Amino acid sequence: MLASRFNVTGVPLAQRRFARALARRGHQVEFVIGHLDSEYDSADVDDFLVRVLGQRRVRRMLFALISYFRQTNPEVIFSAEDHMNVAVLLAAILSRSRAKISGSSRIHPMDRMAYSKKFFTKGWFMRELLKRFSWRADALTCVSEDMVLEYQKLFRGSPHVCVYNIVKDAAAMERSREPVEGEWFADKGYPTIISAGTLTKRKGFSDLIHAFQRVARTRTARLVILGEGELRGSLVSLIYDLGLHELVHLPGNVENPLKYFAHSDVFVLSSYSEGLPNVPVEAMMCGCTPVSTNCPTGPREVLQDGKYGYLVPVGDPEAMAAAIGRALDNPIPKQILEEAVAPFEEQRVIDRHFEVLGLCEKLST
Repeated sequence: MLASRFNVTGVPLAQRRFARALARRGHQVEFVIGHLDSEYDSADVDDFLVRVLGQRRVRRMLFALISYFRQTNPEVIFSAEDHMNVAVLLAAILSRSRAKISGSSRIHPMDRMAYSKKFFTKGWFMRELLKRFSWRADALTCVSEDMVLEYQKLFRGSPHVCVYNIVKDAAAMERSREPVEGEWFADKGYPTIISAGTLTKRKGFSDLIHAFQRVARTRTARLVILGEGELRGSLVSLIYDLGLHELVHLPGNVENPLKYFAHSDVFVLSSYSEGLPNVPVEAMMCGCTPVSTNCPTGPREVLQDGKYGYLVPVGDPEAMAAAIGRALDNPIPKQILEEAVAPFEEQRVIDRHFEVLGLCEKLST
């Protein structure tokens, strides 16, 4: 199991859940991390083996990966994110590893110019490298069906198939039941609207704050945005400029967002692009009615064109405000939310991974 760095969100978190699920099922798992930030200790990552290569950048991990493959001779390798996938495939070729390799793509292929047709750009090199080394992969996967379509447009004859991330497992359900302290969640006389993510432009939180201003004109509610990032200062300024400082709370990064979702009413994803966002699935698992922009890719698929929540156009605070109002007045029933989360349950995702690799799981345990 490979990740470029360890974190408690995004791709590293998804890989950690996957590694934990495999370990629970009796597989010998080693979680290989390029870099471990000083705020973490490898002993805290989980109860399976953790190896830190000591390299911050993926391109510098190549020789460490070659050495690792030669020393450990792994049977199956799961990597995530295209730059890591390329490094793993090249290392496997150079080390003559016979491991089966599954590489997962996690973001929209054109997001942050991951790929480009302009010669000799970083995106062009990434595209050429993946085209040349993809033959070594036994499976190339995307975290949404819509992403598969995008890769098929980008790479003629693309072999990518959809395998979702694990979102619902026993540990997640246990964490969702933890108590929440603090005045923002103690008084349930007011509905709580919640969102979460890195405070960057791509997440669209300024749109959400403008939408909430419209909601607050007609009803009393609170907005909580979990996460930290470069736009904290500008978002705080916007909150004060709109006179919302008593109604909007930015607590920063939290260790367990699930317990906050479980004490909220509506979750809002305001993003401009995603791969397949795990957070609305987590929120639905915890009982929140979701409102999401119909951004590429994933939200339409997760919400099944509005069956499991409310979809709005990207960058439209007015439509978002109206959808939040509808979600507060007409929450999605619990049994429907459970149906929405079912494809992201541990058992189904693990079975799908082994299916696309052509493996019988019991032979690997």
